[in-house]
Amino acid sequence: MSARFEEIDWRPTPLGDISLRRRRDPASVDDVYEVKLGDEFLMSSLFTAGEIALARLGLGQLPDTELDVVVGGLGLGYTARAALDDRRVRSLTVIEALGEVIEWHERGYVPLGADLTSDARCRLVQGDFFAMAGEGCGLDPREPDRRFHAVLLDIDHSPRHVLHPSHAALYQPAGLRALARRLHPDGVFALWSNDPPDEEFNAVLAEAFRKWESHVVDFPNPLQGGSAANTVYVAR
Repeated sequence: MSARFEEIDWRPTPLGDISLRRRRDPASVDDVYEVKLGDEFLMSSLFTAGEIALARLGLGQLPDTELDVVVGGLGLGYTARAALDDRRVRSLTVIEALGEVIEWHERGYVPLGADLTSDARCRLVQGDFFAMAGEGCGLDPREPDRRFHAVLLDIDHSPRHVLHPSHAALYQPAGLRALARRLHPDGVFALWSNDPPDEEFNAVLAEAFRKWESHVVDFPNPLQGGSAANTVYVAR
């Protein structure tokens, strides 16, 4: 049995101090892994339903063929793992801004690290997703013009609550149109959000994509009792 609390790693980064912690949940006696940026919680292994739904809802829109997929934001790896669980996925490129987070997976500090790093279909790339999705080097640094069947994004809290001001441009019509050019025809862009469905953002999606919808993902919240919800936007 692990200690009740352990700080596995702590690093200063350009976005602020990032830490990986493990604590034992008193109710289930399971280990819970948490990522914090400064004093703000980014992710917890206690709440993964939205991250998993991001992959399943996004890829569920695509035909039964081999798929090349990008995940923006590695976190604890749950969206990437759910994507790899889809037998159609031929390649998965995971773009993460912080090398420290990639290192956690490569060193096996997090539960899904060995699964992701040992899967030949999966490549972890350090980079700024928002710059790469725009008019920059493309989502695959080795092939700047490469297109993908799906882009699954889970970095910011929501289109309105971004981790860095430079991210905000992506959630405007011009930014989404630039991202859409990284997709094959009829490809999918799916976005995780911690906020309820946002009608203003739906209107922005309508300017860049032919079809769009928002899904509410409910899940139990043992910390506060009752349930909580995320939103997954899916656009084609």
